[in-house]
Amino acid sequence: MTGPVSALPRHLAVIMDGNGRWAERKGLTRSEGHDAGTRNAKALVTRCRELGIGHLTLYTFSTENWGRPKDEVNFLFDLIVRFLNNELSSLVEQDIRLRVFGAMDQFPFTMRQVLKHVIKKTEKCASMSLNLALNYSGREEILRACRRLMERGVGPKGVTEESFSAELYTVGQPDPDLVIRTSGEVRISNYLLWQSAYAEYYFTDVPWPDFDAAELDKALESYAARQRRYGLTGAQAEEAGN
Repeated sequence: MTGPVSALPRHLAVIMDGNGRWAERKGLTRSEGHDAGTRNAKALVTRCRELGIGHLTLYTFSTENWGRPKDEVNFLFDLIVRFLNNELSSLVEQDIRLRVFGAMDQFPFTMRQVLKHVIKKTEKCASMSLNLALNYSGREEILRACRRLMERGVGPKGVTEESFSAELYTVGQPDPDLVIRTSGEVRISNYLLWQSAYAEYYFTDVPWPDFDAAELDKALESYAARQRRYGLTGAQAEEAGN
């Protein structure tokens, strides 16, 4: 990849879209598409770790995904369990901490136990945070933060951006700088709604299983070439170093 390391996003978020359509075009089953997508996720994690991206969030299973065929949902859960069991030693070796964004209590017992085990085993890893958005909804996350503030008795004057952000799943991590969505869809699908207020977006027609290191580099080069103004004029942003 060209460009200075300083131009890399601190936090990269990805909507991994297109596994099923990729498989159908190749005459494969949707399950085979998800399997290929999981292998690609592993490669992306390794690539981001090599580049020095400190935070990577993968949209793995949304609350809306419960509406998919039951066999497909169960396969996805089994795939996540196998991935975590197989990759635990690699995560520790690469000093990658696993976190989950979403409500885990609705998942099967085995999946919950594996998630908790990997989270515990990697909790001291500090070189990179790998966040899996599982049973995740951006709207529900916002409502959850509101409820938690109310439960703590925080009054209206105490509700600030800082106090609100402290109740989100991303607490302790920077907001996403770049959000990538694969497979040609141009929408945000209820993903990190609060945190992505000033994120840059990159949409590509490439389906997730084909989004390799070269495609990631294209996205990162596009990001590095942009000027992030945060509501300022171009001249003001340039003066501020954005």
